[in-house]
Amino acid sequence: MTAARPQPQPQARAVRLGPRSTAALVLVSATGAAGFAWPLFAGPGSQVSAHAQDAPWLFAGLLVLLVAVVAATISESGLGPKAVAMLGVLAATGAALRPIGAGTAGIEPMFFLMVLSGRVLGPGFGYVLGCVTMFASALLTGGVGPWMPFQMLAMGWFTMGAGLLPGPDRLRGRAELFMLAGYGFLAAFAYGTVMNLAGWPFMDALASNIAFDPDAAVPANLARFVAYCLATSLGWDLGRAVVTVVLTLTIGTTLLKALRRATRRAAFESPVTFDPR
Repeated sequence: MTAARPQPQPQARAVRLGPRSTAALVLVSATGAAGFAWPLFAGPGSQVSAHAQDAPWLFAGLLVLLVAVVAATISESGLGPKAVAMLGVLAATGAALRPIGAGTAGIEPMFFLMVLSGRVLGPGFGYVLGCVTMFASALLTGGVGPWMPFQMLAMGWFTMGAGLLPGPDRLRGRAELFMLAGYGFLAAFAYGTVMNLAGWPFMDALASNIAFDPDAAVPANLARFVAYCLATSLGWDLGRAVVTVVLTLTIGTTLLKALRRATRRAAFESPVTFDPR
C-alpha cells in the first residue's frame, strides 16, 4: 500500500482582482495599446499623422495618470501591508538587477525575476510589481523621460502575463519551468517590440528608410517597422530572451519554492489584526 502523494496547495494571492480593478486594467491597457500602435492605424493625411511628433508625448502624459489610477484601484481592492512589504522587496531587487549588464547584448536578469514573481503572486500583483519596478529602476539609473510610462506599462503587461498562465495551483516541476521559460522567451521579444513602437515615431523619415512616415499607408509603415526592429533591436531582444530562459531553467525551481514559501508565511488572505493592549 502506497501513501497518496500530497497535492499542491492553492497559491495565496496578494491582490484579488475585482470588477473595478479589472475594468481599470482594461482601460489602461486599451489606452496603452493605442499609445504604442497609433502610427500603424493613422492613415495618410489624418489629424493624428499631422501631429506625429506630438502624439507620443501626449500618450506618455496620459499613461502616467492611467497607471496611477490602476495602481490605486488595485491597492484599494486588496494590497495590504504584507503585500506592500513583499512588493517593496521584489521591486527593489528588480531595480537593482536591471543595471547588471546594461548596454551588453540585452543581459537583463530582472525579466527572469518578474516572470517568476508574476507566476507565484498572480496577475494583479504582477501588474503593480512590473510598473513599480520599472519606475524604481528608472530613478536608480537616471532613465527618466517620456519613454518611462511606456516602459512601466510594458513591464506591467509582461509580469501580469506570467500570472495569467494556466495551472498556477496544479502545475509543478519541469513542466512548469519549461512553460515559464517559453513564456519568458516570447514575452522578451514582445516587450522589445512594443517599446520599439514607443520610440519609432520620433525618427525623422528623411534620415532613414525604416523610420515612421506619417504620409505613408499602413502596410508601408508596417514594413518599415518590421525592418526597424530587425535592424536595431533583434540582437538585444534575443539576448534578453536567452538570459531569461537560462536563469529560469537553472535557478527557477529554487526561486519558485522561496517565493511560494514566503507567500504561505505571509498569509496575504488573512486579515491583519492589532492587539489593543
